[in-house]
Amino acid sequence: MTALPEASTAFALPDELSATEPPEQRGLARSDVRLLVADAHRVTHARFADIGGFLDAGDLVVVNTSATLPAAVDGVRSDGRRMPLHFSTALDDGTWIVELRAPDGHGPIHDGERGEVIELTGGALLTVLEAHPDRRQTTGSRLWRAKLHADIPVPAYLDQHGRPIAYGYVSHQWPISDYQTVFAREPGSAEMPSAGRPFTSDVVTDLVSRGITVAPVLLHTGVSSLESGEAPQPERYAVPEETARLVRHTQSSGGRIIAVGTTVTRALETAAGPSGLVTASAGWTELVLGPRRRARVVDGLITGWHAPRASHLLLLEAVAGADLVQRAYDAAIAARYLWHEFGDSALLLPPRRARLLRPAG
Repeated sequence: MTALPEASTAFALPDELSATEPPEQRGLARSDVRLLVADAHRVTHARFADIGGFLDAGDLVVVNTSATLPAAVDGVRSDGRRMPLHFSTALDDGTWIVELRAPDGHGPIHDGERGEVIELTGGALLTVLEAHPDRRQTTGSRLWRAKLHADIPVPAYLDQHGRPIAYGYVSHQWPISDYQTVFAREPGSAEMPSAGRPFTSDVVTDLVSRGITVAPVLLHTGVSSLESGEAPQPERYAVPEETARLVRHTQSSGGRIIAVGTTVTRALETAAGPSGLVTASAGWTELVLGPRRRARVVDGLITGWHAPRASHLLLLEAVAGADLVQRAYDAAIAARYLWHEFGDSALLLPPRRARLLRPAG
């Protein structure tokens, strides 16, 4: 696997800034989390409910309609060892990419083996077929292609026996409803597209009343537990024709394209040609944004806060520039913003770019 360059953005994240529970458990509405707005001139602190005041009439906000699967299940290996397992990505042939986890849930394990059979909750069996992405490995991989043997499809099995994927900083096993956004329509994400979590119907209504349009794309996320320097995995996406048309109209009218999260950014940029012209498309994306591939279509980004050295930081820099991202992270650390899927939010607004779009066809 080709290693990624490291992002320029560097910071130390104190443990106490990890959000351990949903904001609702802290007495807040979803939209009451904090919002840091960083543009070319200043950093402003606000609440997410006020995000419409930082956007302009004519802007287009693009959201991800993927719903989160309860993708974590418990397994027992042939030697009796218990092991959590994360379902990451559904492949076209009906198999899945899975991640084998340490018994205490803190990190992946690398002693899985090709051909291993794991007994899962509910009596289902999982056969480990081959390492992913390097199928030549027989052991030592973090991810594996595997096949579930059950009487029902994988999503139905997970609905019955799974739970949301949660990492060590989360204090409790929260229900799947806490991991769904207001936009969730099509189940398929191993982990919540969390940039959309602070949105509520009231926030969307406020945007529309200000002349800001909201449009959907789809991108099913895999597990986020990438190791340092590891490239993002291929993910299934779809940019509908109506959304592509709205993007082109917004661009030609002088509005900005505001992506809600790295998932939306990856989908839109996959559908963008060299000039930034977006056309409808669907399939698998392997796009990695960074120093060698800057954003062509996304003008601003609504995002949560990512861990140090995460590959998502490269994407943020490809949209907003390394200097702006570093200023935002420095300000967030100083102001004690909360990290991860239940934490606070950011709106990154780099200077507007000039556009030279050519019509499709």
